[in-house]
Amino acid sequence: MVNNISRRDFLKLSLLGLLGAGFAPRPPFRDRYFPDLGLIGRITTDEEGFAPIYTRPDFESEVVRKTKFDELLHIYDELTVEMGEKHNNLWYRVWGGYLHSTYVQRTYYRLNTPLKDIPECGQLAEVTVPYTQTYSYNVYKGWQKSYRLYYSSNHWITGAQKGPDGLPWYQITSELSKTLVYYASQEHLRPIPNAELSPHSLYVPENKKRIEIFLAEQTLTAFEYDKPVLQGPISSGLYSKETPPQGTRTPTGRFYVTLKVPSRHMGIINFTKDTVSDTYPGVPWATFFHESGVAIHGTYWHNNFGHRMSHGCINMRNQDAKWLFRWTTPIYDPPYRDHCNWHVSGHGIAVIVR
Repeated sequence: MVNNISRRDFLKLSLLGLLGAGFAPRPPFRDRYFPDLGLIGRITTDEEGFAPIYTRPDFESEVVRKTKFDELLHIYDELTVEMGEKHNNLWYRVWGGYLHSTYVQRTYYRLNTPLKDIPECGQLAEVTVPYTQTYSYNVYKGWQKSYRLYYSSNHWITGAQKGPDGLPWYQITSELSKTLVYYASQEHLRPIPNAELSPHSLYVPENKKRIEIFLAEQTLTAFEYDKPVLQGPISSGLYSKETPPQGTRTPTGRFYVTLKVPSRHMGIINFTKDTVSDTYPGVPWATFFHESGVAIHGTYWHNNFGHRMSHGCINMRNQDAKWLFRWTTPIYDPPYRDHCNWHVSGHGIAVIVR
């Protein structure tokens, strides 16, 4: 049975976990003991042969071996190799050869100290390890594997429970449904303080801000008073019929931000069975601007920015998507004053897609 635990029990279990790992009663934070493993590349595709290791940073060189989905590799060096304007020129040197960056997520191992208190409305947190395996609990089947949550994805902590190992784990609730609940190791999630979510450039009137997306160049530029304040590469929709669900091409025209969600469980939910298919849990910093559900958001499943990759949305590097999330209107102002809603909606700044 999954039992709620009190704050006192939560702290007691945290201490027992430290003692069980061989630490003194009052040690420094556990992440200080964790070795710095450096930059780790996670393979993000399960399509066989999509991410091979080559003898040289050249697609024409010999293939050493094929990698596997979620395989982790130390990245020893990054190389920019001229391959023409239409190619992603970034390669990584790994054990045995060279790996093209398209389907490699850059990750690190960073462990975290557990929360002492969990806010009533939940606590937004990000994954700080390459991936963490979550579990769900069923009274008949016990603990069962659920989603893998990936580095830099965002999730809502809504409680603390005894996990499958008897130690305290965070309860994670999907923003799609309050009944979609699973559990993750507390060390693998970093609570995001409200200061990191505070809006910026508030002195600039809304009508003096705009976003322009250039599909041919695969770039996004944010303007204040017609002056660029952010520019970065994107991955827009693949060529097909315009807008999901009918197609994957990003719609063009003039739109406005209508909804902002710091964590979005993207996929198709079956409310009867409480399941989600074609799922991407915890997509970070989603800024929606089209009625079909097209958004600007962070990305953890590829590293091929500057090239069309998506089902219609605007994929961005996480740091760029986060900057835009804080910069755009409507303003997302924690701690979620509107009845614990995890989103904000309204008429925001212009988004022009060309």
